[in-house]
Amino acid sequence: MDLDAITEYSALHAKPNGLVLQYGTAGFRTKAEHLDHVMFRMGLLAVLRSKQTKSTIGVMVTASHNPEEDNGVKLVDPLGEMLAPSWEEHATCLANAEEQDMPRVLMDISVKAAVNLQQDAFVVIGRDTRPSSEKLSQSVIDGVTVLEGQFHDYGLVTTPQLHYMVCCRNTSGRYGKATIEGYYEKLSRAFLELTNQAFCSGDDYRSLKVDCANGIGALKLREMEPYISQGLSVQLFNDGTKGKLNHLCGADFVKSHQKPPEGMEMKANERCCSFDGDADRIVYYYLDVDGHFHLIDGDKIATLISSFLKELLLEVPVYCTKTGVKHLHHKAQEFDIGVYFEANGHGTVLFSKAAETKIKQLAKESEDKKKEAAKMLENVIDLFNQAAGDAISDMLVIEAILTRKGLTVQQWDALYTDLPNRQLKVKVADRQVISTTGAERQVVTPLGLQEAINDLVKTYKLSRAFVRPSGTEDIVRVYAEADSQENADSLARAVSLAVFQLAGGVGEMPQPGF
Repeated sequence: MDLDAITEYSALHAKPNGLVLQYGTAGFRTKAEHLDHVMFRMGLLAVLRSKQTKSTIGVMVTASHNPEEDNGVKLVDPLGEMLAPSWEEHATCLANAEEQDMPRVLMDISVKAAVNLQQDAFVVIGRDTRPSSEKLSQSVIDGVTVLEGQFHDYGLVTTPQLHYMVCCRNTSGRYGKATIEGYYEKLSRAFLELTNQAFCSGDDYRSLKVDCANGIGALKLREMEPYISQGLSVQLFNDGTKGKLNHLCGADFVKSHQKPPEGMEMKANERCCSFDGDADRIVYYYLDVDGHFHLIDGDKIATLISSFLKELLLEVPVYCTKTGVKHLHHKAQEFDIGVYFEANGHGTVLFSKAAETKIKQLAKESEDKKKEAAKMLENVIDLFNQAAGDAISDMLVIEAILTRKGLTVQQWDALYTDLPNRQLKVKVADRQVISTTGAERQVVTPLGLQEAINDLVKTYKLSRAFVRPSGTEDIVRVYAEADSQENADSLARAVSLAVFQLAGGVGEMPQPGF
């Protein structure tokens, strides 16, 4: 390791004084102008991780559903998973090291993680469409090259596509071809086989309106259109030709505000969906004949997929985890088949190697009925980008299931009825003052906050309320539900006020009512 060269290069990507960031579920995220040093250092870290695992590691430059002026970075582990927790700590230490200490911290990580510095390293890099992403991606490349790592820059890709590339490269192509075309071919083949001869008559059933959040999903879905056009016609809105990334559009906006994105033309009972900025989340929705908006979020996506799998299998147990994809992902890995989705539309289906092998065997050798079911499961396996939530693959799975089951969007929505709910955010000085237990359904600290929530919940019918700290920024997320939208809104505001008062709220104080 040439520490002199690293010091020289690092000076070109100097850390702003006093800036402290933490690597969370979504990696690092903040204003783009504060991230140059972080990108350089994550390039360094990716090389060390590659040497330690003797595998290709991914680096994705994106801030997902955040505003366009933000950016971020996250590393992708060998099988397309999120970065291991112990390396999240290394990432935080390295990003926050003062300039003069950075080479020493880098060496400390090498020693602690038992990195063989003579091992070859390979890193793949991708970025979203933010104006800042290309320059920041180059900073990652500078970090990789100064440690003499090899790299391949995939350029503009969705976050799930980079996860796919990493997994392909580390499985010698068994997972698929490590190209954009390979991704399109794998998913489209499984989608068309799963929907083969199952389409209902009429073009309306085969068409879908997609809000692409003015992000990378528009570019990639447009590229994919020829591959899936036999089975699905997609009409793209907020495709990046005008409008800002994630501004008044995208999955996070639709979920949070429970209304359609701007820029989308909707007719009664049309199926519509929204991606987020890096296309790893999806939510569906429609307008009924009276013009009322109906959201179909990650919970109903999970229900649809689980009900489909249950018809092919026997039992689908339900478990709760802390909020965050990494917690859901780890829990899902305990089962032969694990279905997980956050309400925000981020999720996937995981198949264990044993289950995958058994399904493929049954698809070849079984009697007709079992063979048909196994073949459907085999296509579901190929459709899901199993290492991470993927809006494109999730969309194709949903469309295939709706087609096979002959369900309209209204019938899907009617699988169960949500209680009216509201989600809010409260800015706080330090999100770490809030700690929780019981899969984040009970507050431990600050003292008195859970009691205040309990007292508020008692004043409304059919009500619940939860609060949790954000994993990436100093805000507290508030969720409330009740017997009416008015009461859900009122409860959410009341809980937000309690959080503000007891957990160090900053800025404008939440006001009761809407």
